[in-house]
This record gives sequence, structure tokens and C-alpha cells, in this order.
Amino acid sequence: MKQILLTAALTLSAAVSVAVSPVDSAVVDSFQFTTTKEIKITSVKNQANTGTCWSFSGLAFFEAEMLRMGKPETDLSEMFVVHHSYNDKADKFVRTNGMINYAQGGSFHDVMYVLKHYGIVPEEVKPGLNYGEQRHNHSELEQSTRAFLNVIIKNPNRKLSTAWKKAFQGITEAYLGDLPSEFSFEGKQYTPATYLKSTGLNMDDYISITSFTHHPFYEKFALEIPDNWRWGESWNIPLDEFAQIFDYAISNGYTIAWASDVSEKGFSRKGVALNPIINLQDLPGTDQAKWLGLTQQEIEEKIYKAEGPRPEIIVNQELRQQGFDNYQTTDDHGMLIYGTATDQNGTKYYCVKNSWGTQSKYKGHWYASESFVMHKTINIIVHREAIPKHILKKLKL
Repeated sequence: MKQILLTAALTLSAAVSVAVSPVDSAVVDSFQFTTTKEIKITSVKNQANTGTCWSFSGLAFFEAEMLRMGKPETDLSEMFVVHHSYNDKADKFVRTNGMINYAQGGSFHDVMYVLKHYGIVPEEVKPGLNYGEQRHNHSELEQSTRAFLNVIIKNPNRKLSTAWKKAFQGITEAYLGDLPSEFSFEGKQYTPATYLKSTGLNMDDYISITSFTHHPFYEKFALEIPDNWRWGESWNIPLDEFAQIFDYAISNGYTIAWASDVSEKGFSRKGVALNPIINLQDLPGTDQAKWLGLTQQEIEEKIYKAEGPRPEIIVNQELRQQGFDNYQTTDDHGMLIYGTATDQNGTKYYCVKNSWGTQSKYKGHWYASESFVMHKTINIIVHREAIPKHILKKLKL
């Protein structure tokens, strides 16, 4: 498991700090959260045994956008997006001779691409469970299609046949069902494109934002992560402005599609994500006595095991970049941020909707500290009107 060692040099860095430790740093027995802002969202779903969080969270974002626009609560089909993405990914995998990532993962760009180019359908039109299971499980689907594609790129006939795409699509249809071209829903006839139009969503209104220093600020680049196989681009801005977007969006009633790293020890399966200080020399002086005589491993175990607030890292641009460059910050999971809260120490958290079902402490919802979010966010998707005007001006949008 990864370790974050915050050195004095980083703490004193001139880079912008965007999160602060609690005023009262004493570790207590439990969390007490108070919601400060909450935006209406749809119910928690379950991606089950699949790596399709990007589709579940991306559509959770667009379902929340529909609510914001005054539309009725809607359950959009995650597997419609996943099915099209498998087909598109197979095409690019073959075109690149197997040199892109072929797996269950994806990005928010996949969701926006599918909606823009193929439309969308309601969940009841395409649940995507055509393989004798009640819960999603794509292990067999992924491995069988990858094996098929590996045969294709070996070119056993010295050239590609005209049948391979139809054969591949036959496999995905066997597992996920047909891709509907027309359907009836609530007494009306639709195509996926006309149904998308009825939702009021316009993919040109949505923007991907990130914050790293290995590319120029106020320009776009394709994040160098395996699941960004479409090579979708994100606008790059400084960390202080990145943080401003979170608060501006939520305070103005906009949710945020959030791609983050959840393989950190601080991302608890109990519904809280923290970014704790784990170096003895960085702990507040009043608390150090109880840590004396412990090894670094023992300190970490006690800190991560604690069931309550604790001192957190002050995040800056350099620390974010260091984590991304050395593989300590990885693209693991997509979720939806829909509000803010504080704990009993006054520390700020973001309210998060996950896609792991409701069998968790907060029924499928998480509280992620500001420090964790600013440190471990890969990118976000927001409506363009959720971005402060002075930032849009710098992006020339």
C-alpha cells in the first residue's frame, strides 16, 4: 500500500495551500458530520463486480443535472454507455495493434462521447444483464473479448477480415443485450438520440478540469492514465483556482463528477476519506507525547485505525504533482460530489455519492475531506456555468 511522507520542505513550499488542519487536532472516537450544502441527486446504484464506476458516476452526474434543470428523476442506462464503449475500445485496440488499455475501466470522457454520438436510453430499456446474473459482473465478458481481440491483432490471415467487428459485437450483445435503435418509454417512441434531446442535456456544456504542472496552465491536454483510452482532453489550471471551482459549483447548485484515487489507506470503506499526517515530526506538539517510542509503521496503524478526525496534510501544487508523477496518486474510481459538510472540529468535507450499493455506514455516501479531495483528484467534469467567470476568461471559454 502507498505511503505519503510529508517533508518539511514540502510543507514550507511556496506553492499554494488549499486545505488546513483542524483547529482541535485531538483524535476522537467517532465522526459527527453537519451538512452545510446539499444538492438533490438520484439514488445510489451498484456497479457490483465491474470496473464501470466511470459510467455509474458519469450518469449520476447527468441525472443530477437533469434534476437541476427541473426534469423528473430519471435512471439512465449505465450499460448502454458501457456497451458502446466496449465496441469503440475494441476498434481502437485493433487500430493501435493492441497498444492501448483494454479493460473494464474508462473515464468521464467515455460517458460524454457516448451521449453525444449515440444518445442514451433509460435503465429499464437496457439493464445489460443478459448472462444469467442478477448483479453486474464483467470478468468473463472482459476476458473473453480481450482474448478474441488478441487473436485478431495477430493477423492470422495476414490482414484483417471484414467480419471481426461483427463477431466482436456478437459477443458484447450476448452478454449485454441488443443496442436499441428505437424503443417505447412512458407511452412515447424514441431513438437514443431523441431521448437524449428530451433530457435537455447538451454535452458541449460540460468541461473536464484538472491541475498538474507537467503541462502548461490554461491549456488542454490528455491525462496520461490508462483508462483515458479515448485520449480525452482536460483543461489545466492552478490548484487554487481548481479549489475555487469546487466551492463555486456547489454553492451555486451544481454537482461535480469526481475522478479520484481510492486505493489510499485514508479512503475508508466505512464512508470517510481522509488525508492524515503520518510523520511524527509533523504532528501538533500537544499530541506528540503519546506517539513517542512508536515505530513509523505503528504510528501509521494507529492514525489510520482511528475512528475520528485527525490532523491532515496541507496540500499544495508540488505535493499533488509529486503524487501523480511517482504513481502514489492513481486513477482508481469515479464518484459524484453533491455537497459539503463539516465535522465536529470544523474541518470541511465534500459529500460524495458512490456506486458500491447502500451496504455501508452512510448508505452508499461518503465524506471526503478537502485535503483528500485536493490531493487525490485526477479530474472533474462540471457544467461551464459552474466555473467562475474569471477562470473561464483565462481559458478563453
